[in-house]
This record gives sequence, C-alpha cells and structure tokens, in this order.
Amino acid sequence: MSNDAQQSVQHQPELRRVMGPKLLLLFIVGDILGTGVYALTGQVAGEVGGAAWLPFLVAFVVATITAFSYLELVTKYPTAAGAALYTHKAFGIHLLTFVVAFMVMSSGITSASTASDAFAGFVSDGFGLDLELGGTGRIAIALGFMTLVALVNIRGVSESVKANVVLSLVELSGLLLVIFIGLWAMTQGRADFTEVMIFESADDKSVFLAVTAATTLAFFAMVGFEDSVNMAEECRDPVRDFPRMMLTGLSITGLIYVAVSITAVALVPVGDLADETKGSALTQVVAAGAPDLPFDTIFPFIGMFAVANSALINMLMASRLLYGMANQGVLPRAFGKVLAKRRTPWVSILVTTAISFALIVYVVRQSATEGGANSIALLGGTTSLLLLVVFAIVNVALLVLRRDTVDHDHFHTKVPLAVLGALTCAYLAGPWARSDEQQSQYLIAGALVAVGVLLSFITWLYNRSHGTKTQFEDVSTLDSDR
Repeated sequence: MSNDAQQSVQHQPELRRVMGPKLLLLFIVGDILGTGVYALTGQVAGEVGGAAWLPFLVAFVVATITAFSYLELVTKYPTAAGAALYTHKAFGIHLLTFVVAFMVMSSGITSASTASDAFAGFVSDGFGLDLELGGTGRIAIALGFMTLVALVNIRGVSESVKANVVLSLVELSGLLLVIFIGLWAMTQGRADFTEVMIFESADDKSVFLAVTAATTLAFFAMVGFEDSVNMAEECRDPVRDFPRMMLTGLSITGLIYVAVSITAVALVPVGDLADETKGSALTQVVAAGAPDLPFDTIFPFIGMFAVANSALINMLMASRLLYGMANQGVLPRAFGKVLAKRRTPWVSILVTTAISFALIVYVVRQSATEGGANSIALLGGTTSLLLLVVFAIVNVALLVLRRDTVDHDHFHTKVPLAVLGALTCAYLAGPWARSDEQQSQYLIAGALVAVGVLLSFITWLYNRSHGTKTQFEDVSTLDSDR
C-alpha cells in the first residue's frame, strides 16, 4: 500500500465523524418518517374507529422501550452491524444469527413492497385514474415503480446525510400540512374532535384486542430508528449525542403521528378512511379539511415522494444485506457478484426485486378477493411482525451481553426496560395480537424465512462437498456496504 493510501485509511474515521446533534436529530426523524403513516392511517382507524391515535401512541411506547436497548448496544459496539451482530455476540448460534439477518433483510423487502403499493394508490389519486383495488392497472404501476427503484439501485446511489435530510423534510412537510389543515378546519367548524374518543371495532372485539391488532399495524410507522444506529460512528460524540437525539427524534415523530391520526378521524368518517376505493386516507383528509384550496391535488405527489424515498432506502438495505451474507459465505457466493463499472451488487438487487414482485402481485390480488386483507396493511403488518421478532431477540441479547465489558464509556439502560421490551415485542409478534385477516402475515413472513433457510441449506451442502465450513466470517462487516 502506498504512503498516500495509508494516510487515507488512517484519516478516514476522523473524516467520517461529521455529525453534530442537530444534524443527527434531523437524520433520525427522517429515518422514521415515511410510508407507515402515509399508507396505514386508514387501516388503523378501521380497527379501532376514532381512537386511531391510541395504537400509534402504544407503538411509540413499545418502540421507545426497545430503543433504549439499541442505545446501550450501539454505544457499546459503535461499529456494530446491528441486530445480527448483537445476536451473534450474545448467543453465538450461526442459525439464529442467519435468521435474524435474513429477517431484517426481508423486512426491507416487505417495507419497500408496501411503499410500491402505496405509490400506486397516490398515483391513482394524483392523476384521477380511479384504479380498481386489486386490478391490473394498480399492479402494473406498483411493479413499474419497483423496477425503477431496481434500476436506480443498479446504477448506484451516492447518498449524503445532508441530502437525505432535505428529502426527509419534504416528507415531513406532507404530515405538517395534514396537521395544519386540521387546525384550519377546526377554526372553520368542519372538524369534529369528539370523534377521537369514540372506539369502534368492526368485529366487535374488546378494546384491548382491537388496540393490540391496530398497534401491530401502527408499529410499521415507528420502525426505521434501528437503521439510524448505523450513524453512531458518524457522530462526533456518539455516547453523549446519540441517546439524546434518538429519544428526541422518537418523541417528535410519535407526536406527529398522534396529531395526524387525530386530525384524520376528526375530518373524515372512519368508514371512508378505511375504504381505499375512496382514495388514500390522508388525501381524503386534506380534501375534507380545505375544500376551497388545491391542497388535495398537491398532497398525492408529496405522498408519492415520501413512499418512493422509503422504498429506495429499504431496497438498498435489503440488497446490500443479501450481498453481505453472500460474501460471508452463508448464502450462495453468486449473490455477491457486482457490476465491474458501477460496483453495485446486481445479482442481489435482482433477487430482492424478484421477491418484491412476487409479494406485490400476491397481496394486491389477494386484496381484491372477498375477505382478502388490504394489501398495504398486509405487507406493512408483515414488516412489523418480522421486526418485532428481531426486537424481542435484541432485548434478550442486551440482557446476555451485560456480562461483556468494554474499555470505553457507553449508554446504560435499565434491566427492567429490556425485560419489558422483550415481553411486549414478543406479545405483539404473536397470533393473539392479530385479527383473522392479519394472520396471513405469518404465511408471508414464514415463506420469506423458509426461502432464506433453504438457500442457506443449499450453501451448506455445497460448502460441505468442498470441505468448507459454513459460518459467518465477520458479522461486524455484514452490512458495511450499506
């Protein structure tokens, strides 16, 4: 290695620590905001009626409890590769580490697929297409959008933190627009805030079961904070700044989500919010709150941007994580092939895109059948299911890793919080926390994990025939290309 190259490597960590607390806060808020609230507000309201704000509040509390575990782990292991590394350090079981990594990857695919379906809905609203739910037109737009995401992914995306913040501010503007329109409608006498205290369950479930089922959907809106832990090594002072900014960011997004859900049920009947044939829920809210202003024609395009940003970020994560597992030797090495010029993992991108295609076609078609679950809710709920299982494992991993000491200061969370986090995440991941329509989430999640286990088994057979041991070579570098 030349002297210049050695100098570059030596100075690289210092150059990367460029984030102060304000920039970090904006990044965390932008990381959490996205498809969830844009796509699932109507479905959450359909589960509990006017009390749609309550599941978002519960989801915020559960996410915050788990965030405390992530804060200790990420400041303890600041170069960590996330949940897979924590699982590997705590338990040292190859299969469990692999399943956790594959579930995180799968959550990225289901999240992006949710965004694709939501994108098709916003296109229908924005251009007045009135696309039939489950119809060919909606599927074509969703698949076309995912193809575009794949092409951008293959071409290569160079992201900076500041650019990501700008994009996130546009997403934030759409939600603030909804809140401000709600306040405006209140002054005009068009909002009925008494609706927010009315609980309704279509299946006559108890309040507890209905709120639990709705929380498993609303939780999708709170995910994303676990990805922002990768920015810890970009911070000037991660031990001091990251915990404060993470908790502040969660609080800001939680407050926005509760305010948006309250505004939605105060302006639009719950039945209309949950009826996707009448347009996206938040588009209905904007149209109802300011009928004399053209906001309803602008908002679908803000929604398109919000879900597009989420889809690209999640497919980048999923393809790079698949690429990382291939390079680790726990999945076929072919998945690790990259384009010579673009240096992008084209095989992993094609594989993750193909899986998303299958998911989109299946759930959109399913949503058009009698009794079929809404496609956005089904995919969003599957994302929540996968991550709730991962979060439960992370909370337990924290308890195990308490015995592991490091030679630097780090954040300390309370043991009872980690126990509570593990129990609440495990409970929300169970079938008792879902309605009959939501049970299909297990079919999708199970199929995705089964694909991963099958591919891993094939890799094990191949490696065994060549006298090679199948195990993670270095988990800490698993998602280093993210």
